[in-house]
Amino acid sequence: MSGWMKKSPLEWEDYVYKEVMVIACEKEYKGWLLTTDPVSANIVLVNFLEDGRLSVTGIMGHSVQTVETISEGNHRVREKLMHVFASGDCKGYSPEDLEEKRTSVKKWLEKNHIPVTEQGDAQRTLCVAGVLTIDPPYAPENCSSSNEIILSRIQDLIQGHPSASQ
Repeated sequence: MSGWMKKSPLEWEDYVYKEVMVIACEKEYKGWLLTTDPVSANIVLVNFLEDGRLSVTGIMGHSVQTVETISEGNHRVREKLMHVFASGDCKGYSPEDLEEKRTSVKKWLEKNHIPVTEQGDAQRTLCVAGVLTIDPPYAPENCSSSNEIILSRIQDLIQGHPSASQ
């Protein structure tokens, strides 16, 4: 077992959002460490290409021999890395727009006699009857539930919302 596999997830966390050199199976990989899988020790490296695209490389944890930090990175790199796989759903919405949309959808559901509460640290997620959640930006595709009937009906209701075309 390699030294990398023997490290704990807390030790791997020291490498996250840093530029690293990984040696695995006699090959060298260089990039920004986005994450490490806590079970398999697999590493995900990201490189920013000149044309604005990204190169993402996955390295199997069992093949990793060494990991060395090349540079610490800065706030801008960290922000870019944090949003590499983030959903584009909320891009283009200001916090005020999201608040207005959340309030509007909540009122629409209540007007249709659907029990709605807000949950989460920032009260950003709407919860319907304790069995369905609606995350920003509060569109039909942002609904989640294991009950397909309720999911379908709430999605249809949100689709029929007067501001659904926005």
